[in-house]
Amino acid sequence: MKKVIFKGCGTAIVTPFTETGVKFEEFRKMIEFQIENNADAIIVCGTTGEASTMTEQERKDTIEFAVKTSNGRIPIVAGTGGNCTKNVIEFTKWAESVGVDGALIVTPYYNKTTQEGLIAHYSAIAKETTLPIILYSVPSRTGVNIAPSTCLELSKIDNIVAIKEASGNLSQVAEIKTLCGDNLNVYSGNDDQILPLLSVGGIGVISVLSNIFPKDTHDMVYKFFEGDFKGACNLQLKYIPFIKALFSEVNPIPVKACLNMIGYNAGIPRMPLIEMTEKGKENLRKELSKLS
Repeated sequence: MKKVIFKGCGTAIVTPFTETGVKFEEFRKMIEFQIENNADAIIVCGTTGEASTMTEQERKDTIEFAVKTSNGRIPIVAGTGGNCTKNVIEFTKWAESVGVDGALIVTPYYNKTTQEGLIAHYSAIAKETTLPIILYSVPSRTGVNIAPSTCLELSKIDNIVAIKEASGNLSQVAEIKTLCGDNLNVYSGNDDQILPLLSVGGIGVISVLSNIFPKDTHDMVYKFFEGDFKGACNLQLKYIPFIKALFSEVNPIPVKACLNMIGYNAGIPRMPLIEMTEKGKENLRKELSKLS
């Protein structure tokens, strides 16, 4: 069985920006909120963290800050992916040097590649680091899907330990688990499919929802593990309308708006993403009020 970086809820944490950088004191509050409310890991500089519009130095500073703030209390997984294999190798090696617990590596985007290219890309990265690697398949953003047969080949590499599956295709997830078994752990990349993915062998979620509700997201997964399937199902269904509102505009536009609603100073996303529409905020506020 492969190393388990975390089981349960890993929060794909938002990055709060100033006009010129990162609001580190606000970021500290967000990290502490996650730790105090049972999040099982924090994923820094992923899609929700807006890594694609951060400078390399901002990404490094943010990842290092998260590691130091956590101080071993909770695993920190760094988003180190990109569309240049050489750059990903260098950045992942740097992340390892500052003490992260794992690397989340998205498929190459824009230039894309073949399935054989994915095997070459991830194999080259894994060879240069001892960090446990989570593959990240999100074809709606990258135009690249990691096929189950490709997962099988990559699962043969010792430090490729998991996949964040955000294809939305549960049949594909079931096939990945059938082929790979315990050689590849699976995390849901979709908050509206946590429970279905657990039912075909997943071990948790990398979540946007948990930026707002970490305890209930954690509890949803652990109720399932403990055999309380009804309780897990109730939590999944309870949050479906809110999750729908949370993804009514491009992530992380709504989750930043929601964090601002509950008292954080998360600011707005960096362009080309923009502030949430007033109509979207009104609906998000309405769904949030039903849960308070």
